[in-house]
Amino acid sequence: MRLIFVNRFFHPDHSATSQMLSDLGFGLAEKNLEIIVITSRQRYDGPKASLPSRDTANGVRIERIWTSHFGRDRLLFRGIDYLTFYVSVARVLARTARRGDIIIAMTDPPVISAVAALVARWRGARIINWLQDVFPEVAEALDIATGPMSILFATLRRLRNISLHWADTNVAIGERMARHVETLGMSRDRIVVLPNWADTDAICPIPAEINTLRREWNLARKFVVAYSGNLGRAHDIDTLLQAIIAMNERSLEKHRIHWLFVGGGALYKRLERETRQRGCTNVSFYPYQPRERLAESLSVADTHIVSLKPSLEGLIVPSKFYGVAAAGRPSLFIGCPDGEVARLINQFGCGASVAMGDAEALVRTVNLLAQDRNACAAMGERARAMCEENFSKRQAISAWHRLVESVARVNRTPSTPASTQQREGSPTSSHRRAG
Repeated sequence: MRLIFVNRFFHPDHSATSQMLSDLGFGLAEKNLEIIVITSRQRYDGPKASLPSRDTANGVRIERIWTSHFGRDRLLFRGIDYLTFYVSVARVLARTARRGDIIIAMTDPPVISAVAALVARWRGARIINWLQDVFPEVAEALDIATGPMSILFATLRRLRNISLHWADTNVAIGERMARHVETLGMSRDRIVVLPNWADTDAICPIPAEINTLRREWNLARKFVVAYSGNLGRAHDIDTLLQAIIAMNERSLEKHRIHWLFVGGGALYKRLERETRQRGCTNVSFYPYQPRERLAESLSVADTHIVSLKPSLEGLIVPSKFYGVAAAGRPSLFIGCPDGEVARLINQFGCGASVAMGDAEALVRTVNLLAQDRNACAAMGERARAMCEENFSKRQAISAWHRLVESVARVNRTPSTPASTQQREGSPTSSHRRAG
């Protein structure tokens, strides 16, 4: 069996979709599947990077295609990067794919599934859409798809819907996302829920007293509230900023509680600038850490912030939640109280949720955890147990292996989509078990 993945970023890049794809590609290669990844030569935070055009890593064949490399700073230039990626993918995929292959299209760049579906039909391959987000609804929720752009996004929506209907299976990473895909006219038997995951072998709790990063960052005696990863337009920084400022103005909290941000993203620099302008001394910022130090980096914190704007529930699931849980740390979720992450937190008792805009509630919650570190640690232990039982990399790779095998077995006809065969013996979603 041969699988061809398509995504803009892959190993050694550290972005969220790259890490998910790298885990899965390498894991399936260990199960003696032939894996090809078609990706760009760039890194998420280094558009000028030029990785080798052809490479092999851990048994995975990597085809890195040419694209423009203007970067993410301006929407127009990002669109040009996307367009050149579409063209290059179509050319390389048409040359590479053959009858019986399974093409798995992710969602970076948006609507790459439409290109993959067209080539799959032409070459007689099968297609699985792996939805890390639902576009263009994400753009609409963020008020990007307005004015003249609305015409473009309407066209992209039609292309996306065609790709969903042409796919053998559509993989959603959460139940609310699956329900949203259903509203687009897809029957539920064409949708499989396979959540993202964390590598519970590589990411494990590291006690504060032996955490070298915590010592290097001078946080040994602090109660540390961290945000790790991309801080982008989908996340809420205003609630965070108000809470940081409020605690900085209170002498006891200022010296006892420290806010830590590790990563990057569209709003990262803005938050750093505004906290400095307000004279906040209870906050620090660091760049992304190497993946081999991820366990240390995540374990620096006593608790982590996870955020998602309520308008994006069902369109995105914050994957950082699983890494935080693997590190044995509770999550403080800012967003919809009935959202995907909030429901898991409530079910497993592995953190707390506050509404977006309620900075005082966030301050109270942080103070309660800082005052009762045993309770905080117990939440972290429950988070780790939840992750091991429901969201480990080993479980995810096994579920994906069962899925691709079921798709490959189907004797597909035009009126019988492959995913209809998954009513029996389908891979069980760990998210569904959890909820």
